[in-house]
Amino acid sequence: MNVPVRQNSSLAIISLVAGILGWTLLPFLGSIAAIITGHMARKEIRRDPALDGDVMAVIGLVLGWASVILWIVGILLFVLFFGGLAWLGTR
Repeated sequence: MNVPVRQNSSLAIISLVAGILGWTLLPFLGSIAAIITGHMARKEIRRDPALDGDVMAVIGLVLGWASVILWIVGILLFVLFFGGLAWLGTR
């Protein structure tokens, strides 16, 4: 019984690694790379049925988007907190 071997998408692997790097060594750049390569990998996997790795691409996307959302929330909280302090200081 010959079962065809499905190869993992290189972009899916890159997305997963970049998503992990987005939480550790390259906080913002890794997250952006994870999002971009994750979307590219999912498109590539849909087009070529011989490729596998959709789960890795999705995990990379989730890690990337979660990190970007936390960055945005953190920046907003920073601006609101220090903007409020500055507003109170002028009263």
